[in-house]
Parts: sequence; structure tokens; C-alpha cells
Amino acid sequence: MSAITWTAAGSLAAWLWLLLCQGFFWRTDVRLPGRTEPVEWPPVCVVVPARDEAAVLPASLPSLLAQDYPGRAEIFLIDDGSSDGTGELARELARRHGGLPLTVDSPGEPPAGWTGKLWAVRHGIGLARARGPAYLLLTDADIAHAPDSLRELVAAARTGGFDAVSQMARLRVESVWERLVVPAFVYFFAQLYPFRRIGRRGARTAAAAGGCVLLRAEAAERARIPDAIRHAVIDDVALARAVKRGGGHIWLGLAERVDSVRPCPRLHDLWRMVSRSAYAQLRHNPLLLAGTVAGLALVYLVPPAAVIAGAAVGDTVTAVIGGLAWLVMTGTYAPMLRYYRQPLWLAPLLPFTAFLYLLMTVDSAVQHYRGRGAAWKGRTYTRPDAVPDEG
Repeated sequence: MSAITWTAAGSLAAWLWLLLCQGFFWRTDVRLPGRTEPVEWPPVCVVVPARDEAAVLPASLPSLLAQDYPGRAEIFLIDDGSSDGTGELARELARRHGGLPLTVDSPGEPPAGWTGKLWAVRHGIGLARARGPAYLLLTDADIAHAPDSLRELVAAARTGGFDAVSQMARLRVESVWERLVVPAFVYFFAQLYPFRRIGRRGARTAAAAGGCVLLRAEAAERARIPDAIRHAVIDDVALARAVKRGGGHIWLGLAERVDSVRPCPRLHDLWRMVSRSAYAQLRHNPLLLAGTVAGLALVYLVPPAAVIAGAAVGDTVTAVIGGLAWLVMTGTYAPMLRYYRQPLWLAPLLPFTAFLYLLMTVDSAVQHYRGRGAAWKGRTYTRPDAVPDEG
């Protein structure tokens, strides 16, 4: 057997392992768990960090104001130094739509060692604690919620005894590039953090989706959220790990009626979204970067390359092995495309999308070493070990 045949066989073996042994990550049936409505609804405070979100706020904030929640609920929108009138627009939307009480405030610029979002979240939680909430809903400014979203989240948390319930909002998929890149983004995330393992007591896997996290206030205080994760660029995963380290029980699944309204129609927009945090995900480690690039190449790029190479030289064995690996890959991606209501003919194109993600990851490392890593909305964050510990 030639080297390419052995490499194709290694790729097929990797795909069989992913198919059967990685928490069935490819299934999309992990939805909000069974729930019953509590006799008495606990008080909830909603914290929305927002920086330059005037473009999306009219499509998202009214959905929070209109929440049909039987208990006491209040919204705190924290304007993180916006220059586009985000705060005033939020007040105007509240005046126009009514609904849940809204407080708009600003914490000022974050000190060294804090990301802007988590500094805003800290300020919002501080304001919320004066109201004595049992739960905190942390949600992004681009997330639109169905009218019963809050009550469903609280009912699921109370019924399942969860300290954190998070839903992966359905991202916008309209442009050609969104169709190619967005479903794969969620697919890759689920591959890294299989949802079934996250909700299992005693399992080490921990992750959340930052756009929608219902957090028990007592668990947040026990885990020192957000102070314990103040420098985290990938704050949702860091939050979940902190809660789990504190003995908390967490759950993450796909949303049915929680949607992101942020458009990313161009490849440039999606590239920035991924590359700003990809190297942080690898803990800024060159060895992990090299391993990730090699792994992506073996798992996603070798199967089509083996099919093409085998067909070109008449090596049937290599072509068949590569084709089988490509077929398993395509089959595991199909459920995510169905979830996003996309045509299944996009599934065989996953190697191309994976190649884009490989380039985005390498670019993330390049930007980091140029001093422009983890840049977002005018701020650039240093790696965590470059920030003095404040104790």
C-alpha cells in the first residue's frame, strides 16, 4: 500500500471513531430538556452587554421586552462604550414597545485584564444583584428570543436541577458564504464539545453558547462569574468550565426559537468572527496550532485528495478508502444542514469549508504574533498570561 493509501486509511479510521465515539456530536436532537412549569416563578434579571449594536438592536431588544414571563423579570442593557447611540436607542425602543422594565447603564472602559464584554457583564450582574434574582439570563445584543423563551429556560433549569442552561442560537444563514460557513461553525463546535457529554453529571466536557445562558445566581456567585474569567476571549466556554469546577450542573443544546439577527454576508465578516478567537482556543500554543492544522488536513482534506489521486493513477483501493471517509464525513454533516434548512448537496463541500477554517486558524495565529490578535470592535486583547493577576 502506498503512503497516500495508508493516509486515507488513517482518515477513514478517524471518521469511524468520530462517528461512534465522540458523543454522537453529529446528531441535532439535543434540544431544551423536558420541563414542567414551577408553582412559583423565581425572579430573573436579564443582562445584555452591548457595544455598537444600534444596527441589530431594533430586531432583538423588543423580543426581550415582550417576554411572557409569569414571575418578576427585569432587563439591564450595559452600554460598553458605544459610539453609535446604542444606549439611547435602547431607551427609545423601551419607550416605544413597553414590556419588561429596562435599565440602561455604562461601566466605563474596562481595566487591564478584563475584556470589554465581561466588564459590562460584571457591571450588569452588580446592578441585578440589588434586585435579588434567583436566575440571570446572559444574552447578547444580537439575539432575538421567542416570547416564551425566558419561561422555557427557567422551567428547564428548575425541572432538571441545572445551574446553567444554554442554547446555541440559530445563526443567520442567507448569503452564499453564510450557507457555506455558518452550519459548519456549529458542527465543528459540537465536534469539540459534544452536547450530550456536557449535560452528563460527572463528565469533564464543559461549554456554553454565550448568546443565551441562563445562570443560577447562587452558582454564578460560587463560581465567581465573571471575575474568575475576566480575561477570557472565549468567555462562554470559560463560564461553563468555571460553573462546572464549582460543582454546578450545566446543559447546552440547539435552540429552536432563539435566533441571531446579526448579518455576516461576506466572507470577510465570517473570517473575522472565527479568526479573532481561533488561536485563543488553542491557548496561543504553536504546537497545538501545528497539531490542529495536521488534524484538519488528515480528517477533512485527505478524503477528497485520496479520491482524486486514486482516480488519477488508477489506484482503486485508495479511491475507495478516501470515498468511504468522505461519505462518512458527508453523512455526519447532513443533520446540521437539515437543522439550518439548507440543501443537502452542500454536505460534500465540507472539505472546502474546513480548508477555509484551517486558513482562518493560521491567520488568527499570524495576527496574534503581529500584535493584532483577538481584536474586536476597536479593542485588542493580550494573551491571559501577559496580564498581571489581580488576586
